[in-house]
Amino acid sequence: MKLWLARQRYLIDFTLASLARRKTRNLGLLLVYTVLVFMLASVTLYTHALRQEAARVLAASPEVILQRMVAGRHDLIPPGYQEKIGRIRGVQKVEGRLWGYYYDAVTKANYTFMVPAENAPAAGEIIVGPALERSRGLARNNGISFRSYSGKLHTFIVADVLPQASELVSADLVLMSEASFRAFFDYPVGHYTDIALSVANPQEVRNVALKLAAALPDARPILRDEVLRTYASIFDWREGIVLALLSAAILAFGILAWEKASGLSAEEKREIGILKAIGWETGDVIKMKFWEGLLISLTAFLVGFVAAYVHVFHFAASLFEPVLKGWAVLYPRFQLTPHIDGVQVATLFFFTVVPYAAAVLVPIWKAAITDPDSVMRA
Repeated sequence: MKLWLARQRYLIDFTLASLARRKTRNLGLLLVYTVLVFMLASVTLYTHALRQEAARVLAASPEVILQRMVAGRHDLIPPGYQEKIGRIRGVQKVEGRLWGYYYDAVTKANYTFMVPAENAPAAGEIIVGPALERSRGLARNNGISFRSYSGKLHTFIVADVLPQASELVSADLVLMSEASFRAFFDYPVGHYTDIALSVANPQEVRNVALKLAAALPDARPILRDEVLRTYASIFDWREGIVLALLSAAILAFGILAWEKASGLSAEEKREIGILKAIGWETGDVIKMKFWEGLLISLTAFLVGFVAAYVHVFHFAASLFEPVLKGWAVLYPRFQLTPHIDGVQVATLFFFTVVPYAAAVLVPIWKAAITDPDSVMRA
Protein backbone atom coordinates (compact mmCIF):
# COMPACT_ATOMS: atom_id res chain seq x y z
CA MET A 1 0.00 0.00 0.00
CA LYS A 2 2.82 2.39 0.90
CA LEU A 3 4.56 1.59 -2.38
CA TRP A 4 1.37 2.30 -4.32
CA LEU A 5 0.85 5.63 -2.52
CA ALA A 6 4.47 6.61 -3.14
CA ARG A 7 4.09 5.77 -6.83
CA GLN A 8 0.96 7.93 -7.11
CA ARG A 9 2.71 10.81 -5.34
CA TYR A 10 5.61 10.66 -7.80
CA LEU A 11 3.14 10.59 -10.70
CA ILE A 12 1.34 13.62 -9.29
CA ASP A 13 4.63 15.49 -8.83
CA PHE A 14 5.61 14.78 -12.44
CA THR A 15 2.10 15.76 -13.61
CA LEU A 16 2.31 19.12 -11.80
CA ALA A 17 5.68 19.78 -13.39
CA SER A 18 4.24 18.88 -16.81
CA LEU A 19 1.32 21.26 -16.26
CA ALA A 20 3.70 24.04 -15.25
CA ARG A 21 5.58 23.69 -18.54
CA ARG A 22 2.37 24.62 -20.38
CA LYS A 23 1.03 27.02 -17.75
CA THR A 24 -0.48 29.59 -20.13
CA ARG A 25 -2.66 27.03 -21.89
CA ASN A 26 -3.58 25.22 -18.69
CA LEU A 27 -4.37 28.42 -16.79
CA GLY A 28 -6.71 29.51 -19.59
CA LEU A 29 -8.38 26.12 -19.55
CA LEU A 30 -8.66 26.23 -15.77
CA LEU A 31 -10.20 29.73 -15.86
CA VAL A 32 -12.89 28.76 -18.38
CA TYR A 33 -13.61 25.54 -16.49
CA THR A 34 -13.87 27.39 -13.15
CA VAL A 35 -16.23 30.05 -14.54
CA LEU A 36 -18.52 27.35 -15.93
CA VAL A 37 -18.66 25.50 -12.61
CA PHE A 38 -19.19 28.83 -10.81
CA MET A 39 -22.20 29.76 -12.93
CA LEU A 40 -23.85 26.35 -12.73
CA ALA A 41 -23.21 26.01 -8.99
CA SER A 42 -24.52 29.54 -8.31
CA VAL A 43 -27.82 28.77 -10.02
CA THR A 44 -28.32 25.41 -8.28
CA LEU A 45 -27.28 26.68 -4.83
CA TYR A 46 -29.49 29.77 -5.05
CA THR A 47 -32.63 28.02 -6.29
CA HIS A 48 -32.21 25.23 -3.72
CA ALA A 49 -31.79 27.79 -0.92
CA LEU A 50 -34.91 29.63 -2.14
CA ARG A 51 -36.88 26.37 -2.11
CA GLN A 52 -35.77 25.68 1.46
CA GLU A 53 -36.60 29.22 2.54
CA ALA A 54 -40.05 29.06 0.95
CA ALA A 55 -40.73 25.69 2.61
CA ARG A 56 -39.64 27.11 5.99
CA VAL A 57 -41.88 30.16 5.62
CA LEU A 58 -44.90 28.23 4.35
CA ALA A 59 -44.58 25.66 7.16
CA ALA A 60 -46.49 28.11 9.39
CA SER A 61 -49.19 28.84 6.79
CA PRO A 62 -52.74 27.50 7.09
CA GLU A 63 -53.23 23.85 6.17
CA VAL A 64 -56.24 24.72 4.01
CA ILE A 65 -57.32 28.05 2.50
CA LEU A 66 -60.88 28.22 1.25
CA GLN A 67 -61.85 30.64 -1.51
CA ARG A 68 -65.30 31.29 -2.97
CA MET A 69 -65.53 31.24 -6.75
CA VAL A 70 -68.06 33.15 -8.87
CA ALA A 71 -67.90 32.78 -12.67
CA GLY A 72 -64.46 31.25 -12.28
CA ARG A 73 -63.06 34.23 -10.33
CA HIS A 74 -62.18 34.70 -6.67
CA ASP A 75 -65.05 36.44 -4.81
CA LEU A 76 -65.79 37.55 -1.25
CA ILE A 77 -66.84 35.05 1.42
CA PRO A 78 -70.42 35.93 2.46
CA PRO A 79 -71.81 35.63 6.01
CA GLY A 80 -72.79 32.09 7.00
CA TYR A 81 -69.89 30.35 5.28
CA GLN A 82 -67.90 29.95 8.47
CA GLU A 83 -70.80 28.29 10.26
CA LYS A 84 -71.19 25.73 7.45
CA ILE A 85 -67.48 24.96 7.49
CA GLY A 86 -67.40 24.58 11.26
CA ARG A 87 -69.96 21.77 11.05
CA ILE A 88 -67.71 19.65 8.81
CA ARG A 89 -66.03 16.86 10.73
CA GLY A 90 -62.26 17.23 11.05
CA VAL A 91 -62.14 21.03 10.90
CA GLN A 92 -60.48 22.32 14.05
CA LYS A 93 -60.30 26.08 13.57
CA VAL A 94 -61.96 28.51 11.13
CA GLU A 95 -60.66 32.05 10.64
CA GLY A 96 -61.90 34.63 8.15
CA ARG A 97 -59.06 36.63 6.58
CA LEU A 98 -59.02 40.14 5.16
CA TRP A 99 -56.38 41.02 2.56
CA GLY A 100 -56.12 42.65 -0.84
CA TYR A 101 -53.79 44.24 -3.38
CA TYR A 102 -53.25 47.94 -3.93
CA TYR A 103 -51.35 49.53 -6.82
CA ASP A 104 -49.28 52.55 -5.83
CA ALA A 105 -48.71 54.91 -8.75
CA VAL A 106 -45.81 56.58 -6.91
CA THR A 107 -43.59 53.49 -6.81
CA LYS A 108 -45.46 51.63 -9.61
CA ALA A 109 -45.63 48.61 -7.31
CA ASN A 110 -48.38 46.47 -5.82
CA TYR A 111 -48.73 46.39 -2.04
CA THR A 112 -50.48 43.72 -0.01
CA PHE A 113 -52.93 45.22 2.50
CA MET A 114 -53.81 42.79 5.28
CA VAL A 115 -55.49 42.59 8.66
CA PRO A 116 -53.31 40.49 11.02
CA ALA A 117 -54.93 37.84 13.16
CA GLU A 118 -53.19 39.21 16.26
CA ASN A 119 -51.71 42.53 17.39
CA ALA A 120 -53.44 44.60 14.72
CA PRO A 121 -52.58 48.33 14.74
CA ALA A 122 -55.11 50.88 15.92
CA ALA A 123 -57.57 52.47 13.51
CA GLY A 124 -55.82 55.00 11.30
CA GLU A 125 -52.41 53.39 11.86
CA ILE A 126 -50.44 50.93 9.71
CA ILE A 127 -47.37 48.71 9.98
CA VAL A 128 -45.32 48.57 6.77
CA GLY A 129 -42.79 46.15 5.31
CA PRO A 130 -39.08 46.99 4.98
CA ALA A 131 -39.09 47.35 1.18
CA LEU A 132 -42.08 49.71 1.35
CA GLU A 133 -40.25 51.73 4.00
CA ARG A 134 -37.23 52.12 1.73
CA SER A 135 -39.15 52.88 -1.47
CA ARG A 136 -41.34 55.57 0.11
CA GLY A 137 -38.76 56.89 2.58
CA LEU A 138 -40.97 56.12 5.57
CA ALA A 139 -40.16 55.99 9.27
CA ARG A 140 -42.11 55.46 12.46
CA ASN A 141 -44.78 58.15 13.13
CA ASN A 142 -44.64 59.37 9.50
CA GLY A 143 -47.89 59.93 7.64
CA ILE A 144 -48.69 58.42 4.25
CA SER A 145 -51.76 58.71 2.05
CA PHE A 146 -53.32 56.16 -0.30
CA ARG A 147 -56.17 56.86 -2.71
CA SER A 148 -58.70 54.04 -2.57
CA TYR A 149 -60.36 52.55 -5.62
CA SER A 150 -63.44 54.65 -4.86
CA GLY A 151 -61.32 57.81 -5.28
CA LYS A 152 -61.25 58.79 -1.61
CA LEU A 153 -57.91 59.74 -0.04
CA HIS A 154 -57.03 57.88 3.18
CA THR A 155 -54.19 59.02 5.44
CA PHE A 156 -52.44 56.63 7.84
CA ILE A 157 -49.75 56.98 10.48
CA VAL A 158 -46.87 54.49 10.34
CA ALA A 159 -46.95 52.86 13.77
CA ASP A 160 -44.04 50.49 13.13
CA VAL A 161 -41.86 48.84 10.47
CA LEU A 162 -41.71 45.06 10.22
CA PRO A 163 -38.31 43.53 11.07
CA GLN A 164 -35.69 42.96 8.39
CA ALA A 165 -35.62 39.22 9.14
CA SER A 166 -39.16 38.85 7.79
CA GLU A 167 -38.55 40.70 4.52
CA LEU A 168 -38.86 37.62 2.33
CA VAL A 169 -42.62 37.58 3.04
CA SER A 170 -43.24 41.13 4.29
CA ALA A 171 -41.40 43.33 1.78
CA ASP A 172 -44.60 44.87 0.32
CA LEU A 173 -46.88 44.23 3.29
CA VAL A 174 -49.15 46.86 4.89
CA LEU A 175 -50.87 45.75 8.10
CA MET A 176 -53.92 47.68 9.30
CA SER A 177 -56.95 47.32 11.54
CA GLU A 178 -60.15 45.65 10.37
CA ALA A 179 -62.05 48.95 10.50
CA SER A 180 -59.43 50.73 8.36
CA PHE A 181 -59.33 47.85 5.86
CA ARG A 182 -63.10 47.70 5.41
CA ALA A 183 -63.30 51.49 5.04
CA PHE A 184 -60.48 51.59 2.50
CA PHE A 185 -61.74 48.75 0.27
CA ASP A 186 -65.48 49.26 0.97
CA TYR A 187 -65.75 45.72 2.31
CA PRO A 188 -69.24 44.87 3.59
CA VAL A 189 -69.48 43.86 7.25
CA GLY A 190 -69.32 40.09 7.72
CA HIS A 191 -67.60 39.45 4.38
CA TYR A 192 -64.03 38.13 4.13
CA THR A 193 -61.44 37.63 1.41
CA ASP A 194 -60.97 33.94 2.20
CA ILE A 195 -61.01 31.51 5.12
CA ALA A 196 -58.04 29.80 6.75
CA LEU A 197 -58.65 26.36 8.23
CA SER A 198 -56.68 24.10 10.51
CA VAL A 199 -57.36 20.36 10.56
CA ALA A 200 -57.31 18.24 13.71
CA ASN A 201 -55.53 15.32 12.03
CA PRO A 202 -52.82 16.34 9.51
CA GLN A 203 -53.28 13.00 7.72
CA GLU A 204 -56.90 13.93 6.92
CA VAL A 205 -56.23 17.29 5.25
CA ARG A 206 -57.07 16.03 1.75
CA ASN A 207 -60.22 14.25 2.98
CA VAL A 208 -61.39 17.44 4.70
CA ALA A 209 -60.76 19.35 1.46
CA LEU A 210 -62.95 16.87 -0.43
CA LYS A 211 -65.72 17.30 2.17
CA LEU A 212 -65.48 21.08 1.81
CA ALA A 213 -65.76 20.86 -1.97
CA ALA A 214 -68.80 18.58 -1.66
CA ALA A 215 -70.57 20.71 0.96
CA LEU A 216 -69.76 24.04 -0.75
CA PRO A 217 -69.79 23.57 -4.55
CA ASP A 218 -68.79 27.20 -5.17
CA ALA A 219 -65.72 26.93 -2.92
CA ARG A 220 -62.12 26.10 -3.87
CA PRO A 221 -59.93 24.59 -1.14
CA ILE A 222 -56.19 25.23 -1.52
CA LEU A 223 -53.88 22.91 0.43
CA ARG A 224 -50.56 23.98 1.87
CA ASP A 225 -48.86 21.09 0.06
CA GLU A 226 -50.23 22.40 -3.24
CA VAL A 227 -48.80 25.85 -2.53
CA LEU A 228 -45.41 24.31 -1.75
CA ARG A 229 -45.48 22.36 -5.02
CA THR A 230 -46.41 25.54 -6.90
CA TYR A 231 -43.46 27.43 -5.44
CA ALA A 232 -41.15 24.51 -6.25
CA SER A 233 -42.41 24.51 -9.85
CA ILE A 234 -41.83 28.26 -10.13
CA PHE A 235 -38.25 27.97 -8.90
CA ASP A 236 -37.65 25.02 -11.21
CA TRP A 237 -38.97 27.06 -14.13
CA ARG A 238 -36.78 30.05 -13.28
CA GLU A 239 -33.77 27.80 -12.81
CA GLY A 240 -34.46 26.32 -16.24
CA ILE A 241 -34.53 29.81 -17.80
CA VAL A 242 -31.11 30.65 -16.38
CA LEU A 243 -29.65 27.31 -17.41
CA ALA A 244 -31.04 27.86 -20.91
CA LEU A 245 -29.29 31.24 -21.01
CA LEU A 246 -26.10 29.49 -19.91
CA SER A 247 -26.50 26.80 -22.56
CA ALA A 248 -23.98 28.58 -24.79
CA ALA A 249 -21.35 28.31 -22.06
CA ILE A 250 -22.25 24.65 -21.50
CA LEU A 251 -22.00 24.00 -25.25
CA ALA A 252 -18.60 25.71 -25.35
CA PHE A 253 -17.42 23.49 -22.53
CA GLY A 254 -18.69 20.44 -24.39
CA ILE A 255 -16.72 21.48 -27.46
CA LEU A 256 -13.67 21.97 -25.26
CA ALA A 257 -14.00 18.48 -23.78
CA TRP A 258 -14.53 17.01 -27.26
CA GLU A 259 -11.42 18.76 -28.55
CA LYS A 260 -9.51 17.34 -25.62
CA ALA A 261 -10.77 13.85 -26.46
CA SER A 262 -10.15 14.13 -30.18
CA GLY A 263 -6.38 14.19 -30.03
CA LEU A 264 -3.14 15.45 -28.52
CA SER A 265 -0.87 18.27 -29.55
CA ALA A 266 2.50 17.49 -31.16
CA GLU A 267 4.26 18.56 -27.97
CA GLU A 268 2.20 16.16 -25.84
CA LYS A 269 2.82 13.31 -28.28
CA ARG A 270 6.58 13.93 -28.17
CA GLU A 271 6.45 13.96 -24.37
CA ILE A 272 4.67 10.59 -24.32
CA GLY A 273 7.13 9.17 -26.85
CA ILE A 274 10.08 10.27 -24.71
CA LEU A 275 8.54 8.76 -21.58
CA LYS A 276 7.95 5.45 -23.40
CA ALA A 277 11.51 5.53 -24.76
CA ILE A 278 13.08 5.91 -21.31
CA GLY A 279 11.14 2.98 -19.92
CA TRP A 280 7.73 4.22 -18.81
CA GLU A 281 5.00 1.63 -19.13
CA THR A 282 1.74 2.29 -20.95
CA GLY A 283 -0.18 2.14 -17.67
CA ASP A 284 2.09 4.76 -16.11
CA VAL A 285 1.57 7.15 -19.01
CA ILE A 286 -2.20 6.73 -18.81
CA LYS A 287 -2.16 7.24 -15.04
CA MET A 288 -0.03 10.38 -15.39
CA LYS A 289 -2.37 11.94 -17.96
CA PHE A 290 -5.41 10.85 -15.98
CA TRP A 291 -4.01 12.67 -12.94
CA GLU A 292 -3.47 15.71 -15.18
CA GLY A 293 -7.13 15.80 -16.22
CA LEU A 294 -8.33 15.01 -12.72
CA LEU A 295 -6.20 17.75 -11.10
CA ILE A 296 -7.47 20.38 -13.53
CA SER A 297 -11.10 19.34 -13.21
CA LEU A 298 -10.99 18.96 -9.42
CA THR A 299 -9.29 22.34 -8.97
CA ALA A 300 -11.83 24.00 -11.24
CA PHE A 301 -14.72 22.32 -9.43
CA LEU A 302 -13.51 23.22 -5.93
CA VAL A 303 -12.62 26.83 -6.77
CA GLY A 304 -15.82 27.34 -8.78
CA PHE A 305 -18.04 25.79 -6.11
CA VAL A 306 -16.47 27.79 -3.26
CA ALA A 307 -16.77 30.98 -5.31
CA ALA A 308 -20.42 30.16 -6.02
CA TYR A 309 -21.06 29.55 -2.30
CA VAL A 310 -19.59 32.96 -1.42
CA HIS A 311 -21.50 34.58 -4.29
CA VAL A 312 -24.85 33.13 -3.22
CA PHE A 313 -24.71 33.27 0.57
CA HIS A 314 -22.54 36.36 1.10
CA PHE A 315 -23.33 38.51 -1.93
CA ALA A 316 -26.98 37.43 -2.41
CA ALA A 317 -26.32 35.94 -5.88
CA SER A 318 -26.26 39.42 -7.40
CA LEU A 319 -25.56 38.08 -10.92
CA PHE A 320 -28.74 35.97 -11.08
CA GLU A 321 -30.94 37.63 -8.43
CA PRO A 322 -33.30 39.56 -10.77
CA VAL A 323 -34.18 36.41 -12.74
CA LEU A 324 -34.43 33.90 -9.91
CA LYS A 325 -36.04 36.06 -7.23
CA GLY A 326 -38.93 37.21 -9.39
CA TRP A 327 -40.23 40.38 -7.78
CA ALA A 328 -40.86 43.08 -10.37
CA VAL A 329 -40.43 46.35 -8.41
CA LEU A 330 -39.99 45.87 -4.67
CA TYR A 331 -37.01 43.55 -4.32
CA PRO A 332 -36.72 42.22 -0.78
CA ARG A 333 -33.34 42.12 0.89
CA PHE A 334 -32.82 38.96 2.86
CA GLN A 335 -30.01 36.65 3.84
CA LEU A 336 -30.49 33.08 2.72
CA THR A 337 -29.67 30.33 5.16
CA PRO A 338 -26.76 28.30 3.75
CA HIS A 339 -28.03 24.90 2.69
CA ILE A 340 -26.21 22.42 0.47
CA ASP A 341 -27.90 19.39 -1.04
CA GLY A 342 -25.52 16.45 -1.39
CA VAL A 343 -27.41 15.09 -4.40
CA GLN A 344 -27.07 18.40 -6.24
CA VAL A 345 -23.36 18.59 -5.48
CA ALA A 346 -22.86 15.00 -6.66
CA THR A 347 -24.82 15.70 -9.86
CA LEU A 348 -22.83 18.85 -10.58
CA PHE A 349 -19.61 16.95 -9.90
CA PHE A 350 -20.61 14.12 -12.20
CA PHE A 351 -21.51 16.37 -15.14
CA THR A 352 -18.47 18.67 -14.86
CA VAL A 353 -15.56 16.64 -13.50
CA VAL A 354 -16.17 13.12 -14.78
CA PRO A 355 -16.61 13.96 -18.52
CA TYR A 356 -13.41 15.97 -18.71
CA ALA A 357 -11.35 13.51 -16.66
CA ALA A 358 -12.60 10.67 -18.87
CA ALA A 359 -12.07 12.65 -22.09
CA VAL A 360 -8.30 12.62 -21.68
CA LEU A 361 -8.06 8.83 -21.54
CA VAL A 362 -8.92 7.93 -25.14
CA PRO A 363 -6.22 9.98 -26.95
CA ILE A 364 -3.66 9.17 -24.24
CA TRP A 365 -4.34 5.46 -24.61
CA LYS A 366 -3.92 5.66 -28.39
CA ALA A 367 -0.60 7.51 -28.06
CA ALA A 368 0.64 5.32 -25.22
CA ILE A 369 0.24 2.05 -27.15
CA THR A 370 1.99 3.44 -30.25
CA ASP A 371 5.68 2.80 -30.94
CA PRO A 372 7.74 5.59 -29.24
CA ASP A 373 9.76 6.31 -32.40
CA SER A 374 6.65 6.84 -34.56
CA VAL A 375 5.07 8.99 -31.87
CA MET A 376 8.07 11.29 -31.63
CA ARG A 377 8.27 11.56 -35.44
CA ALA A 378 4.56 12.44 -35.76
